[in-house]
Amino acid sequence: MSRPWVLVCLLLVIVFTSQFEWKQQYGNEIEIILSQEKNIQKLNELVRSLRQQLLQCRGENEVDNGTSTPLTELLTELEKPPLLED
Repeated sequence: MSRPWVLVCLLLVIVFTSQFEWKQQYGNEIEIILSQEKNIQKLNELVRSLRQQLLQCRGENEVDNGTSTPLTELLTELEKPPLLED
């Protein structure tokens, strides 16, 4: 083989191997992102469940105290976005 052909082949090998490494890096990052997304969804479910429990406790407490809150008001409060505190 002549010298230019060897250089071309070597260049092609370098290009193909570098692209394989890039794909592998992106694959790992995507897996991490998907894992974090699943964790965020689980946390959102837990927050939603805790908010429902809080509203139930609040409603039971008001019943014990002789005051009552309409169910629609409790549901409206449950659907409000949570307040983020620092």
